[in-house]
Amino acid sequence: MAFGKRSAGAIPAAKPTSPAAAKPPVAKPAIAPPPKAEKPKPVALKPPTAVKEEKVTKVTDRSEEYYATNTTIFNALIDTIDLGQLAQLDQDSAREEIRDIVVEIIAIKNVVMSISEQEHLLDDICNDLLGYGPLEPLLARDDIADIMVNGADTTYIEVNGKIERTNIRFRDNAQLMNICQRIVSQVGRRVDDASPICDARLLDGSRVNVIAPPLAIDGPTLTIRKFKKDKLKLQDLVNFKSISEPGAEILRIIGHSRCNVLISGGTGSGKTTLLNCLTAFIEPGERVITCEDSAELQLQQPHVVRLETRPPNIEGSGEISMRDLIKNCLRMRTERIIVGEVRGPEAFDLLQAMNTGHDGSMGTLHANTPREALSRVESMITMGGFTLPQKTIREMICGSIDLIVQASRLRDGSRRIMNVTEVMGLEGDTIVLQDILKYEITGEDDDGKIIGTHRGTGIGRPRFWDRAQYYNLEKDLATALDALD
Repeated sequence: MAFGKRSAGAIPAAKPTSPAAAKPPVAKPAIAPPPKAEKPKPVALKPPTAVKEEKVTKVTDRSEEYYATNTTIFNALIDTIDLGQLAQLDQDSAREEIRDIVVEIIAIKNVVMSISEQEHLLDDICNDLLGYGPLEPLLARDDIADIMVNGADTTYIEVNGKIERTNIRFRDNAQLMNICQRIVSQVGRRVDDASPICDARLLDGSRVNVIAPPLAIDGPTLTIRKFKKDKLKLQDLVNFKSISEPGAEILRIIGHSRCNVLISGGTGSGKTTLLNCLTAFIEPGERVITCEDSAELQLQQPHVVRLETRPPNIEGSGEISMRDLIKNCLRMRTERIIVGEVRGPEAFDLLQAMNTGHDGSMGTLHANTPREALSRVESMITMGGFTLPQKTIREMICGSIDLIVQASRLRDGSRRIMNVTEVMGLEGDTIVLQDILKYEITGEDDDGKIIGTHRGTGIGRPRFWDRAQYYNLEKDLATALDALD
């Protein structure tokens, strides 16, 4: 073979290979392919639920056009009428004067209104100047428990334990503030920039709280806890299934036999209503003195003295606290002291009163369980700066309080008495409690209403048996306890 330069385009011939020289191809080990990762199964997610629009309950049928007309007529009335002379008239004469002037303004301004709209306008303007303005239709309803005004455009109510929004609105924040000032001035209180928080009451005893700008950012906030015109009795609580018949009988015996009772519960659980029901069993001849921040108790007895605390004046003096009232009660030849709500150091004075011959005294406080109620009493005494040993305070609690009645508002809006609990005494450093009655939840119906039963705990002879025996009520107590079991 000739060797020479390879031309650029020449391709070298392959060398011949002998069969012996040919190496068999090396077999590569079989490598298993990596397992395929299993795809996660898609989780069935519920489609996002649309946010429900807030339901608005129509209390009045006022339109935007009506509110605009109302504002125009009202401003013209303020420019025309002499408010100083109007204040000197009685309620009926003032209403007649306002109605006459409003009718003239409507004629002068050629306002086209139907007769019914004109009557609504006359009533609303009279209520603005002399009453509670847009709140009047809400205050007139007996099924409303709470009214909550969050500024001029937003008003909520509570009906049957549920909160719902209404179409009630105010002309502006100035109108709302005027009505707030009118409410609190009736009981000698005031609300303004210097004193923007105020607790007061309506003339029927309904509880009122006002918090005004600058603390309330969106306008004056008004909260009214209404009381029913027809005072509730213990039988009404039985009809509402708040307590069973035997349980109501036990509460009646507790009230008659002058046990010292603490009513415990959360906000809106019915503590004040329950206290009113228990005081109905006080004998007519007993002298009863009530101490409250805002006088709202509705006692039925003839011999009742009602006391109310007083906030400090603008100079910061003149305050009369709950402790001052309870101390003064001890000098008034009282037989029972009823405290609307125990919030602070007055707990010490109430326990002392219970322990010094004022049997049958009662009070309410905020707590979620009977044991928590006693812990709160202990904390409130400590808040007052009393340097007493813990065991001494607990001994005082055990020697003063006989029973704790626990009230609660359940998730369906219903109110129930959850426990009737005795304070048995002290073992070591622990206060021993004993339930006489408990409410057990067993389920709920198709409408979401909670179903439950008041059951006894098998106590045949409670600690206050001797006191019931002293008042010849031991047979009734035995019958009620047997009926519970």
